[in-house]
Amino acid sequence: MPRRDFFNQGCYAGYFRSNGSGEMTGVHWLDETGLLNSPIIITNSFAVGAAYTGVYEYCIPKYRNSKGVCNWFLLPLIAETFDGIMSDIGALAFKPRHVVRGIEQASSGPFEEGNTGGGTGMLCQGFKGFKGVTGSSSRLIEGLELDEQTRKKKPVTYRLGALVQCDYGRQRDFRIGGVPIDRLFMEIDGREVHSMGMSADVDPRTPTSQKDGSIIVVIATSAPLHPVQLQRLAKRATVGLARVGGCGSNGSGDIFLALSTAQETPRDPEINVSGDKPTMSQRIPVSINALFEAAADTVEEAIYNALCMAETMTGLGGKKVEALDLERVRKVMEKYL
Repeated sequence: MPRRDFFNQGCYAGYFRSNGSGEMTGVHWLDETGLLNSPIIITNSFAVGAAYTGVYEYCIPKYRNSKGVCNWFLLPLIAETFDGIMSDIGALAFKPRHVVRGIEQASSGPFEEGNTGGGTGMLCQGFKGFKGVTGSSSRLIEGLELDEQTRKKKPVTYRLGALVQCDYGRQRDFRIGGVPIDRLFMEIDGREVHSMGMSADVDPRTPTSQKDGSIIVVIATSAPLHPVQLQRLAKRATVGLARVGGCGSNGSGDIFLALSTAQETPRDPEINVSGDKPTMSQRIPVSINALFEAAADTVEEAIYNALCMAETMTGLGGKKVEALDLERVRKVMEKYL
């Protein structure tokens, strides 16, 4: 969640659609106002409706008026990736109550990584050897900003973090620090295992073997950015994704959100009738390039963390997907470097 009181205190946000074979609800309102008054729920493709309802089931009892009427406006932000390879997605097991419980139990502690939450059934870099899930990363950025009173530059430290839900990619494209890990694996194994957990005898020219999955990225920062700057920040997730091997193929839903916690924007602000200028805390930081670089780096690292924290899983129909063999990666990296 952007903050505990997301309902009454909105934050600035922007998004970027790298490829649109996916869903992130509520983004039309971001285009209009740049304001986010919702928790960010990331689930599977068939659970978007349940998650949407879950946000309302949390908010309605808390924020209906004394007459029991909901006289307010709210557009939940729900994003999804497809886990139908490993889970029985058609069972519609995810219910609104799971969202309510998640919001109630949310904390400011570190994100859980690995086979957890919406990422539990996902695959990353698409093939049989890589289980993909949820990952995160963060940076502290030392920079400069303009002091509003003195108009001089002063040092400041910003925080920036990224959360990813990975379900994208093809095995042959996977890289770590520029090293073509999978191509080196293929040299050892002598063959490629096709993406999305398919067996090696599947014709890669058939439509079913072309699905590239999806990735949802959420970037949060304490830097005082306005919505247009946050749109620009969200675009930098593409750089981090490309470093790891994502190319935004036709069937991929690659949608990125960036938000700033610096400004609290009241749902019902007091009307200013005194003629005084409203106080705004956001400023254009001199060091925005450092934020762009940090966004790319954290997205790249969050994907690595998702892969490294994933665990072997047996899913629908007994399909087994192995976790990334980290010892094998270490040996290949040492040999290559």
